Amino acid sequence: MAELREDNEPYDDINITPMLDLAYVLLVIFIIMTTATVQGIMVNLPKASDAPSLAKPKTKAVTIAADGQIYLDTYPVSLAELEERLRAYKAAVPDLPVVIKGDAAIQYAKVIEVMDLCGRLEITQLGLVTARIVK
Repeated sequence: MAELREDNEPYDDINITPMLDLAYVLLVIFIIMTTATVQGIMVNLPKASDAPSLAKPKTKAVTIAADGQIYLDTYPVSLAELEERLRAYKAAVPDLPVVIKGDAAIQYAKVIEVMDLCGRLEITQLGLVTARIVK
């Protein structure tokens, strides 16, 4: 049976203050626990040698803009300059990875020219970048 107020009406208000107090305490505990696990332990790390790293070589990106301009990473180059620079990178790193990003508005032949150039330089790790359509 519901409690009655002084004016004989049912008491149907719910006091949520204790529930909010509990939620705030749980939030504070969660914040403290997550920051405690992220900090870690201080250790004195050893110094690395100057020897070459075993990490994969940096990927070179060839971008073909909508106006037909070719870029190696972010620098504009002609097709001859691109061949010269990729040849130098290939000499330093035999398994040089290259990705080609062609604008959707360019002629397909421009992408084929860059792919042929990579084939002539015997670059075997070649990728084409596309945009993923999310529905």
